[in-house]
Amino acid sequence: MGKDNKVTNNSKKHTAKGPNQKLRQRTAILIMLILIAGFGAAVLRLSFLTLVQGSELQERAVDQQLADTTVSAKRGSIYDKNGKILAESASVWQVVLAPINFKTDEQRQACAKGLAEILDLEYEDVLEKTQQQNYYSVVKRKIEADKRDEILKFIDKMADDYKCTGVISLLDDYKRYYPQNDLASCVIGFTGSDDQGLEGVEYKYDDYLAGTSGRIITARNARGTDMPFQYEQNVDAEDGNNIYLTIDATVQSICEKYMKQGIIENNVLNRGVCIAMDVNTGAIIAMVTVDGYNLNDPYTLSQKDIDEIRTLPKDKQAEAESAALSAMWRNKAISDTYMPGSVFKICTSSMALEENLVDDNTTFFCSGSVTLPGVTNPINCHDHAGHGTQTFVQAICNSCNPAFIQIGKMLGADKFRQYYQGFGFSEKTGIDLPGEAEDNFWPGEMKEVDLAVASFGQNFSITPIQMITACAAVVNGGNVLQPYVVSKITDSDGNVIKNVEKKVKRQVISKETSDKMNEILAYNTATAGATAGYIPGYKIGGKTGTSEKIGVVKPESIFPEDYIASFCGYAPADNPQIAMLVFFDTPSGDVYYGSQVAAPAFINIMSEVLPYLEVKTEYTESELEYVDASAGDYIGLSSADAEKAAKNDGFTVTVKGKGDKVISQIPTVSSKVQNGGNIVLYTDDTSASETVTVPNLIGYTPSEVNNVASAYGLNVSFSGATTAQGISTAQDISEGTSVSPGTVITVSFNSSSSTLND
Repeated sequence: MGKDNKVTNNSKKHTAKGPNQKLRQRTAILIMLILIAGFGAAVLRLSFLTLVQGSELQERAVDQQLADTTVSAKRGSIYDKNGKILAESASVWQVVLAPINFKTDEQRQACAKGLAEILDLEYEDVLEKTQQQNYYSVVKRKIEADKRDEILKFIDKMADDYKCTGVISLLDDYKRYYPQNDLASCVIGFTGSDDQGLEGVEYKYDDYLAGTSGRIITARNARGTDMPFQYEQNVDAEDGNNIYLTIDATVQSICEKYMKQGIIENNVLNRGVCIAMDVNTGAIIAMVTVDGYNLNDPYTLSQKDIDEIRTLPKDKQAEAESAALSAMWRNKAISDTYMPGSVFKICTSSMALEENLVDDNTTFFCSGSVTLPGVTNPINCHDHAGHGTQTFVQAICNSCNPAFIQIGKMLGADKFRQYYQGFGFSEKTGIDLPGEAEDNFWPGEMKEVDLAVASFGQNFSITPIQMITACAAVVNGGNVLQPYVVSKITDSDGNVIKNVEKKVKRQVISKETSDKMNEILAYNTATAGATAGYIPGYKIGGKTGTSEKIGVVKPESIFPEDYIASFCGYAPADNPQIAMLVFFDTPSGDVYYGSQVAAPAFINIMSEVLPYLEVKTEYTESELEYVDASAGDYIGLSSADAEKAAKNDGFTVTVKGKGDKVISQIPTVSSKVQNGGNIVLYTDDTSASETVTVPNLIGYTPSEVNNVASAYGLNVSFSGATTAQGISTAQDISEGTSVSPGTVITVSFNSSSSTLND
């Protein structure tokens, strides 16, 4: 018994755990828990980095291991419809350093000093670039050829004087140039410092023009230093596509010339607009906002704007300069709205004809004004005495507001709005230029007075591009077209990648109505003369407009009201090809009617554009008397042979001098001179030095001008309303100027009629 008890006690003694053993166990458990938690966290973190942040970390690793230098793409060129360059990217260069190749601080300092002087940079900035540890560091972009030549010489100097090579290099770059400076500036637009399009076609078609930049990719080592060139990869740049416009540079230039002249002659305060459109396709042949700006220097304001800004307080000048630049860049032809005035009557007339509400025998009575129910002030006709009873055609030719109020009432508000929308005034035209504005019409019900004033183009506003598009629809058979300025896009190899085709949105009036409107508008021009855009030899259709800006007062003008003078016309009236809208915003000279301000500009433009476009002339017998002919080449012929040749060409001849042969002639070869004009042939130097004094040729009929000029031994070239009733209003060589006998004086004429059909 005692032995067994002893054994049992010993067994209990061996199985009991001491404090040290318990501590070891707890420590082991704790270590295991720490290991499990640590490995678990590591696994979770690794999973997060791999699955969640894997792509981002890979990109960051690549960025750390690779250096990326952009190689500029050549921006595509912009051409006019005939292939004349309007915008191009010419070669310039960027100066690049490989600073890792410097061996001494002396080389770095010499390089920084030389480049800073040549490139007009700060020495400290260039020195900092020389201390970088890489193969590519751009010092300056877009340097011209003269600076490039200086850099090349400096590279040789560094090699000779400092034994430093492989440090400076020149990479190809491009800079935007506009060979025609301000021509079509509101259409073309310009680019920013990084060659991104900022305005016009440059902005609208930037994705096509920009191209794709190339890259030079270089590997970096663990210290962040570029590795040698064998680790370099080049990705070539892809040149941008080329844009061909519908704009004809010659037509554009003619339009700009006479629009600028009109701005000056009529002291126009808020610029002017001219749009020429192919009525059968919607292609824009010319688009002018006067005055434009130099595309090569788009941030320089006119001296007038600069002077006005300088009068402002200093804290207001920056804001004023920004506003002035925005206004200068603004394409008024599509971004501004205006009240069309009587030009809109061509649309109202078309509505009434289409609805069979009027015909040639429909009559209207005009007493000089109309008083509407509930309206205090009467609505006046421009002829305050009234037109009396008149036919529909006469009402159009008279531009009679009371008659059109009656026509509007016949249509009714619903029909009027329906056609207004049909002509496209209630929507943007969708022209492929940025910044097109919307119209401003009555949003709700039109009251009787609203319809009355709308019928003759007042109290609502539209854009010029909407008006010329509607005019084209009136005369082209009734089709509302999509206007556009880009005809095609080609790649850098000349392959066409996009063609822009004619797009008809809808037919708003019938061809019969369109034909009738052509007949009426041609009759209007033929009877009203220059006040309605008459041009000898051409069948012109058109309508003037003078709209008053409601609530706007100009105390600085001789007449306080603010007007827009406009003219919308087209040719030939029997086969319409080209339509043109001309308007001047706030003429502040002696006159403001569209017939006095806009019609002369239209005549001057079309008188040059139509012959250029080879539109056929058809002269009446009375017009032939004042048609110009081209002087032949008689130089080098004997005086007898030259005289005979000139007479055979239909000219009279004056021979001056004692020589045997003709050494010079006035007018010069191919000069335009009136049929039957005088050719002066000079046979010696003494006779060629003779002069005559130019007389006053203003205020006369064409025949009187011809008689006065002939008496002074001068020739004339007639422009404008050269009918027997025309009166001369301007001459291109001033009275009192000394000129050679036979010199051609261009004389402009307006109709002598006092009736202004605005």
